[in-house]
Amino acid sequence: MRIEPISQVLITQDFNGAIEKLKEVVPEGSGFELFIKEDESFKVSDANEVIAKAYLSSVEKIFICLASNQFSDVVQNRLLKVIEEPPKNKEFILITPSKSALLPTIKSRLPVNSLDSNESSIELNLNFKNLTLDEVYSFIQEQKRLKPKDAMPIVEQIIKDAIKSDAFNLDEATLELLGNARVALDLGSPADFVITTVLLKLLAKKRRRVK
Repeated sequence: MRIEPISQVLITQDFNGAIEKLKEVVPEGSGFELFIKEDESFKVSDANEVIAKAYLSSVEKIFICLASNQFSDVVQNRLLKVIEEPPKNKEFILITPSKSALLPTIKSRLPVNSLDSNESSIELNLNFKNLTLDEVYSFIQEQKRLKPKDAMPIVEQIIKDAIKSDAFNLDEATLELLGNARVALDLGSPADFVITTVLLKLLAKKRRRVK
């Protein structure tokens, strides 16, 4: 899969390969800070260093990449606030080999993408290149009885497909709303309401075609 330059968790055994792919897609003019602990667990002292770095002001966007075979529950909880409410111009990317080792609170704040998995993505009946209100309405009707926990992968796929399509003006406020959709589902918000909010926001951000 193609790595997108957004805050996320990357699940992979190949740390170096993932880091190289990340460096290739980081926008020109952005910074890239790497904290890697490949042969040992990420320590609280490492988390404190990351947090201190995150709160340094910067005009350009900075991608802060944390790679480790193990992030303990204590470390994840230490990082939670800065991930949940990142300082201006900071994006967080965690690289680790196991999704099951992540706390639910971390997984609800960041999209989780597996680089080593052969699983196919969810097929959505939506044409993101030319999304229409009728199409959105029909899709929402199909999700009426969906439970919040079952809607999480659908919302994540919507976000991935929207970014991949390059058909929307995804400014910082829009990306924040898309990220908050996962949090809303994790807190039990109705699935159809969250999906409706996400899709209507995308409709409002459609790029105008030049005739």
